[in-house]
Amino acid sequence: MTHLPPEAYAPRLTGPAARVVTASTLGFTMMFAVWVMFAIIGLPMRRQFALSDAQFTLLTALPVLTGSLLRLPGGILADRFGGKRPFVILTVLTALASLAVAYAPSFGRLLWLAPLVGLAGVSFAVGSAWIAQWVDGGHRGLALGTFGAGNAGASITKLVAPLLIAGVPAAAGALIPGGWRAVPFLFSGLLLLSALFTMFYAPADSAKVRAPRPLSVWLSPLKSVQVWRFGLYYVVFFGAYVALSLFLPKYYVDHYKVPLFQAGLLTALFIFPASLLRPLGGYLSDRFGARGTTMAAFALMIAALVPLALTSAYALTPFLTLTLIVGVGMGIGKASTYKLVSNHFPTEMGSVGGLVGLLGGLGGFFLPLIFSAVKTQYAVVQAAPAVLLPLTLMALVVFVPNMLSVRRREEVATPAAVSGLATD
Repeated sequence: MTHLPPEAYAPRLTGPAARVVTASTLGFTMMFAVWVMFAIIGLPMRRQFALSDAQFTLLTALPVLTGSLLRLPGGILADRFGGKRPFVILTVLTALASLAVAYAPSFGRLLWLAPLVGLAGVSFAVGSAWIAQWVDGGHRGLALGTFGAGNAGASITKLVAPLLIAGVPAAAGALIPGGWRAVPFLFSGLLLLSALFTMFYAPADSAKVRAPRPLSVWLSPLKSVQVWRFGLYYVVFFGAYVALSLFLPKYYVDHYKVPLFQAGLLTALFIFPASLLRPLGGYLSDRFGARGTTMAAFALMIAALVPLALTSAYALTPFLTLTLIVGVGMGIGKASTYKLVSNHFPTEMGSVGGLVGLLGGLGGFFLPLIFSAVKTQYAVVQAAPAVLLPLTLMALVVFVPNMLSVRRREEVATPAAVSGLATD
């Protein structure tokens, strides 16, 4: 597939481009905080509504499912109309859904609202396409990595939510809800402020609107096997990250018998490297190549997952250290994967990036269910790393031959052809 050079369609990371990265990153940070909030507020919900482990897992996973399935159409809309308007609309809709959660009277109502909260996850596909329209290829890895660092919004939930739950007392009939309900109530207000900021700060995207094209043209890159390989890598780096973000608070409470606040803090320590190192992963991909950076990310994850998968007998400190190493690999790998996507499909980030994000997000939905099933069926306490280790090894087995094949094609290509390849 022939691609135009990035300079043909996007300016450098200055002026309006910098404002797009800033607005999308701040908005995505808040959206991600809401997307995973059930991992924390679901614990007091479990007591209030007498939820089983299966019901708890379903509640935490439903937003991930919605946010994943809608990433592809969200990315296509951003490609077609520009990213600003879809981003603002998603933020407002998520704010309304979060506000409704704050007043939900029953578990049944929460099951209806959880998928609406999942709209927050669509913001990643929209924001990625929006950034790709404004940032050139030489800076896009760092820009996408910076945007992706908004995953750190999960740490806002893990740190702030327990404080709100403990510090704002629940009062029947109160206009401003307390207890766990204070969390979605506060987040809804912050999302509305984020929407206003994006609306007035980010540049208008009317100049970036693409000409109408048939849906088949928008979806044509999805016929490439390479796109689906990228999706597999993103399941490992992002889907597993979401799954662990949902899994770890309950694991710390149940296995290490720590209070909810401490469980949130310990989970945030995993989230920080898994999120804040995305800009580093983007920079390394820009500087040294996305393939080598991705290889290093796989190696880090496997090095930590092997001992974690063998036993659950670790004391808290060794377990925390190993999960931090897993987080480092995930943070770098998430950025390098999207750098690979932008190199291969620089003008199709909406559809291709949307599908890759969709597949990664589906991993975040199904993996917690698999963790729960493995733990229940086989009594494997360390179910999460026991599942993630073979998954990561499988992705590496797919990645290495493909990487070597691309390298061989580059070595035999003429210099002119090499300059036109978008592979690393």
